[in-house]
Amino acid sequence: MTEATAIRQPQPTSKTATIFYQVAMPQPASHLFEVTLQVNNWQSATLDLKMPVWTPGSYLIREYARHLQDFAAQDNYGQGLSSQKLGKNYWQVATAGASQIKVSYRIYANDLTVRTNHLDATHGYFNGAALFFFIPGLEQQPIKLEVIPPQSDWQITTALPKVEGEANTFLAADFDTLVDTPVEVGTQQVYEFEVLGKPHALAVWSKGNANPEQIIADTSKVIKVEAEMFGGLPYEQYLFLLHLSGSGYGGLEHKNCCTLNYPRFGFGDRDKYERFIQLVAHEFFHLWNVKRIRPKALETFDYEAENYTTSLWFCEGTTSYYDLMIPLRAGIYSRKTCLNNLSKDITKYLNTIGRTVQPLGESSYDAWIKLYRRDANSDNNQMSYYLKGQLVSLLLDLLIRAKHHNKRSLDDVMRLMWSRFGQNETGFTETQLRNTMAEVAEANLDDFFNRYIETTEELPFNDYLDPFGLYLKTVAESDAPFLGIKVQSEDNREVIQFVAAESPAALGGIDVLDELLAIDGIRVDAKSLSERLKDYQVQDTIEVTVFHQDELKTLPVVLAQPQSNRYELAIQANLSQMQQQNLTGWLGK
Repeated sequence: MTEATAIRQPQPTSKTATIFYQVAMPQPASHLFEVTLQVNNWQSATLDLKMPVWTPGSYLIREYARHLQDFAAQDNYGQGLSSQKLGKNYWQVATAGASQIKVSYRIYANDLTVRTNHLDATHGYFNGAALFFFIPGLEQQPIKLEVIPPQSDWQITTALPKVEGEANTFLAADFDTLVDTPVEVGTQQVYEFEVLGKPHALAVWSKGNANPEQIIADTSKVIKVEAEMFGGLPYEQYLFLLHLSGSGYGGLEHKNCCTLNYPRFGFGDRDKYERFIQLVAHEFFHLWNVKRIRPKALETFDYEAENYTTSLWFCEGTTSYYDLMIPLRAGIYSRKTCLNNLSKDITKYLNTIGRTVQPLGESSYDAWIKLYRRDANSDNNQMSYYLKGQLVSLLLDLLIRAKHHNKRSLDDVMRLMWSRFGQNETGFTETQLRNTMAEVAEANLDDFFNRYIETTEELPFNDYLDPFGLYLKTVAESDAPFLGIKVQSEDNREVIQFVAAESPAALGGIDVLDELLAIDGIRVDAKSLSERLKDYQVQDTIEVTVFHQDELKTLPVVLAQPQSNRYELAIQANLSQMQQQNLTGWLGK
């Protein structure tokens, strides 16, 4: 090319900067990840770095920067650069004209959950939001990531694509992708399998009684059922990361993978195993509902603040409804098991006093300050948008099915939300969500939404169950009069963990964290409390002795009527033909 026709190359600017991360863990037992960020072609006098304060899918400000230490910066000649901290998650480096800046820091990682980081002598696991900075204005830039295992027998498992020709190096299309793709490093067992012509993998860390072959077989069924519902799989490959822990439980969804945490010996018992499959179904369903079908407030993530929405009841609650239904449709458990599981959820809901205090929409909006910050009074004033959202979704499904004789259902709402908002990842508003539901139902649902989302009106289960030949019956587990406390043994002390609002205990002056000592002068503990109460009658006055902040108190308490605390879904006698057809259309035979 001659000089006359040569194209003048633009000077590097911050817009053409390249971003490269390196993650090492030379001493895993220290729980410290050693992170290096290298920015090339930088042209500004300062470099701003900010760490997310939360991660998508877990709606709580977690202040990940609190685990950061040993921050330092240098130029391409190894000369130190000055920096200052301008906010809780905000560092600024004075570049002194350097075009290449290298920043190093360490992250303490000793929290084994699906939303944090964990590093020990057995493995390393990290989530992008909890480990990496973003550079304001460059969130859309591709990011290279090199992971350096501490020893040769440790392998790297992630859904990020590999960079050809560069060992242990991966490429994230942008910062959102880096956040959305966790990394597992260690001696995890990886099992590859194919479903609907696409590659999948199950990576299992730690020891337990999990049966990978069984998990893969049932997971494959779940994948097929959900794919059929939405008309295919929205990815090229998918990874399930499974952590076997002492007593942990949880999952976090991502676009091309998910992380699951489950008790290591929770797979032998059939009920516990089925609960695990529900967890798999839940996180996998999020592929559509949340990762792609998402509220307007979550269309573009603000990693530095709360992202408020009233639609989490749909994002999580509707997904919880489907995690109950998907294993049934997949043939993993029976209609009886499905109804039993649903009965347990209804029982939990009806025994939560907070359902009469916090509306469902408010529960969604206040997730950031309440759901993940439970205290001794939470059951009195909070309602989980997972649980009530699941049951409102149940009623919506039954409403649509009954009106259209099972020819329409909540499935059609999900498919319509997918085509309108999910496929092009356009955020929806609460109004658009409700209008879509009403369109599928061919009914005005304003009154329904007002009653069950905007207010605390009781859910009329039997009204919606009757067309399907079902009813909710009350089963009293105990004849003991009602006192209204929950007690737990701690270090040879009987500590009151919960006092029900307006209960005999609350009215009598008993408080949370009081130490329960005796009833009518006779010692009582957590195990014997229920049996002791059976010796009394409703309206009897008992003397309850406690230590209240180290002060001995004996309080008179008047016992109330026993509380009906277990509910069951039962099939009516002599079902009509329409009820039988509706029930079979919904739950199968």
